[in-house]
Amino acid sequence: MANLLLQVSSNLRTFALSASSNGSPPGAPQSGGPAILELPLDKIRRPLMRTRANDPQKVKELMDSISEIGLQVPIDVLEVDGVYYGFSGCHRYEAHQRLGLQTIRCKVRRGTKETLRHHLR
Repeated sequence: MANLLLQVSSNLRTFALSASSNGSPPGAPQSGGPAILELPLDKIRRPLMRTRANDPQKVKELMDSISEIGLQVPIDVLEVDGVYYGFSGCHRYEAHQRLGLQTIRCKVRRGTKETLRHHLR
């Protein structure tokens, strides 16, 4: 949940608006949380890709949307020892592939080998 801080001057002519997703003051360093990065598609391992098929219509709709307005929601990626693993965002990932895009915006969280094993179960 985002915290919102709204400051309005006494003459009501100017205002400043800032938001923080972690409750810390605006501009405060954020450590330990996910980072938003643009990663090459070929650097993201998709270990569960063979376990299900994507809906072709959904992929097509995403391709149209990404072409028109860009990717709106990054895919979630787990980084373990410098290797990136994607377990969600399958349709967005495939849409990027089919569009011939080389990179995709990712929300990257760091994890341990134990975290990776948990995702692979």
